[in-house]
Amino acid sequence: MAREYPIENVRNIGIAAHIDAGKTTTTERILFYTGKKHKIGAVDDGTAEMDWMVQERERGVTITAAATTCFWQEHAIHLIDTPGHVDFTVEVERSLRVLDGAIALFCAVGGVEPQSETVWRQAERYEVPRIVFVNKMDRVGANFTRVLEMMKEQLGANPVPLQLPMGEGPDFTGVIDLVTQKAMRWDTTDLGQTYIETEIPPEFQDEVAQAREALYESVAVEDEALLEKYLGGEEITHAELLTVIRAATLQGNLFPVLCGSSLKNQGVQPLLDAVIDFLPSPLDVPPIEGTVPDFVHSEKNRDYKSLPQRKAAQKSIVRKANDEAPFSALAFKVASHPTVDKLVYCRIYSGVLKRGEVVHNVRSEKRERINRILQMHANKEAVCDAAYAGDIVTLVGLKDTKTGDTLTDPREPILLASITFPDPVISIAIEPERASDADTLEETLEKLMDEDPTFTVGIDKETGQRIISGMGELHLEILTDRMIREFGVNARVSKLQVAYRETISTFAEGRGTHIHKTDEEGIYGDVLLTVEPLARGEGFKFEDNTDETQIPRQYVPFIEKALEGATGTGPRIGYPMQDIKISLTGGSYDPTDSSEVAFEAAAVLAFENATRKANPLLLEPIMRMHITVSDEHVGKVIGDLNSRRAQINESTTQDISDTGRPSQSTQNVINAFIPLSETFQYTTRLRSMTQGRGAFTLEFSHYEVVPSSLAPDLNRVGSA
Repeated sequence: MAREYPIENVRNIGIAAHIDAGKTTTTERILFYTGKKHKIGAVDDGTAEMDWMVQERERGVTITAAATTCFWQEHAIHLIDTPGHVDFTVEVERSLRVLDGAIALFCAVGGVEPQSETVWRQAERYEVPRIVFVNKMDRVGANFTRVLEMMKEQLGANPVPLQLPMGEGPDFTGVIDLVTQKAMRWDTTDLGQTYIETEIPPEFQDEVAQAREALYESVAVEDEALLEKYLGGEEITHAELLTVIRAATLQGNLFPVLCGSSLKNQGVQPLLDAVIDFLPSPLDVPPIEGTVPDFVHSEKNRDYKSLPQRKAAQKSIVRKANDEAPFSALAFKVASHPTVDKLVYCRIYSGVLKRGEVVHNVRSEKRERINRILQMHANKEAVCDAAYAGDIVTLVGLKDTKTGDTLTDPREPILLASITFPDPVISIAIEPERASDADTLEETLEKLMDEDPTFTVGIDKETGQRIISGMGELHLEILTDRMIREFGVNARVSKLQVAYRETISTFAEGRGTHIHKTDEEGIYGDVLLTVEPLARGEGFKFEDNTDETQIPRQYVPFIEKALEGATGTGPRIGYPMQDIKISLTGGSYDPTDSSEVAFEAAAVLAFENATRKANPLLLEPIMRMHITVSDEHVGKVIGDLNSRRAQINESTTQDISDTGRPSQSTQNVINAFIPLSETFQYTTRLRSMTQGRGAFTLEFSHYEVVPSSLAPDLNRVGSA
């Protein structure tokens, strides 16, 4: 069973951008031009193949990352179309974790919008090389140069145009390739399948000459030999130019920029060429790094599996993208399936996986058999006999595998870095309609948590209600809709509630003892600790300042684990705590009566005593808001924002008329920070203020202290 394409001809890429920039439309064109499908689907009429969920087709937004494989110029392209809405950022995060390269899509009118900036930063964090496609060049208000300037100013990027648009807005007729110095125009009669290359029109000659000189300057500084030729006035060949652009792109030093209009079928084929020319194969990215799982068990109990003493040794190891290397893969997505238990999406980093083989899950320390290997195309699948290094495939038969798990050869395990996800910020209570629906609801919630790590379920300790939490209104709305329609759950949901947090504002000390003596046995645990506040966003930190004479070493990990659990319930109202440092400073023990359980209980009591004295505060999630509104309504919108405790950061005016003169096409862009609690039902309010023409996006930014005047009025809604 040999691989169909050599690994150097494999591209693992994603398309990432702000909502409505045209990701799914571009993906549909890619599938059409590569021959993957024979009809172009459309987002607006619900026929986009990659938006296969009912909710996606109804709402015209991408909700889940959809994977497919297509072929271009004798290369296999594993492509993931990611959502643009911030509520589904989990899909972007886990996709970028396993991709080698990405297409960053920008709207020619909106430029660098809030979510496009977010996904850009996510790609930077994972060091994913990118090429840029400026889409919607045919739209009124399109401005190619402005998008480049926004990339420099807002992203700190180094965009290098390889193309120029021939006209903008309604005047857009094609693109000019600065490398080949040819104009390209697409045939509208065959859906853009063919295009012609002509000489550059005279009216663009000067602009092209300047842009080409800038291109050579930008690229030459990336390579000494090329710089010498450039400064010496020697001719630089196309091959030399492309080679250096590719190397600089892989290093993240520059970002090739192309342009077009996916909806009008213009510019997609050169984009595919750029994927092949400039984005990496699995061989072009550094080998995946991990650690050898060499677990150390406690002396008292060698059978436990999840306690903190079970520490992975820091012996690092790398696995090259090679079919001959031991098998290793990362599970980056779990999805429900109507006929099998679940689908697990995996990136194969090394080795070969054959159908029927047994793999080792490092987290669960369980072995599972691969029943089937599937190549996905949205929600359709093709069965494969094997998967190779560099492939992205879906596995069937993995019952205990979760997002972020490492799968390896049982004989040579490796633990890969998992995927981190943001905490949810909004909650609702959910209950079954009837007692007979309770089991179905529980089973469905488990499946949805398996699929989406940003979706959590908790129990309100006072009311006993189930509290489900997510990233935003749309996120929870989609999930509850899926429960009803996809899983057949009959449930009642409450109004949306904010996922508050608690913290402390001062240093404090606390002691906790758990000491009991009976005729049969004794219990003895004594813990002294201090708590102090950390900066916002630093989470939870633990420090052990004791020695063996105060608390034996084998009990310290149990104390740490108990304290971490204790932060789940704050002293003020009962919300989870964050931004707190706990230092274990003292204690005592009894050689006979002390135990792990006794020290865990003592630690929790000490923590509660300390935090009550540390002036606890309530924190609320603050969202970054981006509003686009016509100039005539901006005063009304800003006034409303001020009444909602918003902090307006910036308000800028854009002229989107096709004449270049101020007109009723002028729009205002408002950037602000606003408490999440003030945004519920804002869609309706904005529509009424702007006659339906306003639009906004929300993205979680940070937590801030709730004003003291509001804090007493907040109702407890349970842990998020």
